[in-house]
Amino acid sequence: MADQPQEWTVRAIAAWTEEYLAGKGDPSPRVSARALVCHVCGLSHVELVLNPHRLLTDDERARMRALVSRRGAGEPLQYVLGEAPFRHLAVRVRAGVLIPRPETEVLVSEALALLPARPRVSYAEDDLVAALADEADRVEGDPDAEGLSAAARELLSDARAARRAADREPDALLVADVCTGSGCIACSIATEHPLTRVFATDLSPEACALAAENVAELGIADRVRVYRCSLGEAVNPAYRGRLSLVVSNPPYIPTAELAALPREVSAYEPALALDGGPDGLALFRPLATWAWDYLACGGGLAVELHETCLDAAAAFLRDRGFAEVRVVSDLAGRPRVVTARKPQGAGLPADSSESAAEQAAPQAASQVVVPGAVQAAAPASRLRASAPAQAAPAMASVEPG
Repeated sequence: MADQPQEWTVRAIAAWTEEYLAGKGDPSPRVSARALVCHVCGLSHVELVLNPHRLLTDDERARMRALVSRRGAGEPLQYVLGEAPFRHLAVRVRAGVLIPRPETEVLVSEALALLPARPRVSYAEDDLVAALADEADRVEGDPDAEGLSAAARELLSDARAARRAADREPDALLVADVCTGSGCIACSIATEHPLTRVFATDLSPEACALAAENVAELGIADRVRVYRCSLGEAVNPAYRGRLSLVVSNPPYIPTAELAALPREVSAYEPALALDGGPDGLALFRPLATWAWDYLACGGGLAVELHETCLDAAAAFLRDRGFAEVRVVSDLAGRPRVVTARKPQGAGLPADSSESAAEQAAPQAASQVVVPGAVQAAAPASRLRASAPAQAAPAMASVEPG
């Protein structure tokens, strides 16, 4: 991008960047070029189209040079931008942590489908019920209210009953997101289902730090806790037989397949998050065994796996005692996710009783990742416009007692 007497508009810089990246082998040079211009100039894709003659500042041109150079060298676009879209969220990403992929959105959809349906919220109706309930309190014992019709009294009575029901908030749905990576799955579930409380675990310190940042950025630290540990080791033993859902996108690429991965993946994304062992199920088997112990009867399991591994994974789950085992394809028609339920009546693990000391805290070998920033509130810009707004009871309400 040599200095020239011409003026660099966003249209000109996007065209130049697209041509440059195409020459470097970018499989989607137009997508990359437009994303980089929008990122540097603070524009939406619509604004880029509507304001083609907007000039870049000297600082923006310098930033474009640096980012285009990184993308031209093969660094994943998401790492260059520092964020990735995932469902209704924009999550932070950086080198050392697996990049969220569109295929994993299917995993989240299947996981949410295993949970009880979230309550439908009508805020206008809630306000009306609250007002009527207050009126019912005022009317009770008021001699001037004797002339109320039977219909009015019935309406007020129903409103008071509705308020009493609302005061008895249902128990939280406990979820474990194992191998959380950036935390995109945990954050999506927490923001899309108002009654969930999520334990997000990962062995990688880089992943845990990033997941904690995303949790903090979205303002859901009271509902998602990040633990550094192997599989689900950090989940309190007092929760055995109590989880509603275990979801995971574990390392699942068969070792022999790693060499065939695109350089953009193999050279930049962490092997720890990719290598699933000889058959791609090295992490899946102990994960499924752990899930059986910690799931409540009727609780669900959803795991993303390599397309060549899913039949074997489904057979393993059936042999382990899981019911309703299904293999689900992604939007490209490739087998991608296996789901199952722990059947009703399966019972708790035989060794589920723990000492009070064990119930008081996560296992000593694990580490709770709670940097100071975790308590920060989320800027509204981190949630896409389509994100459902939900009230969030505190995570503390699900501590074992």
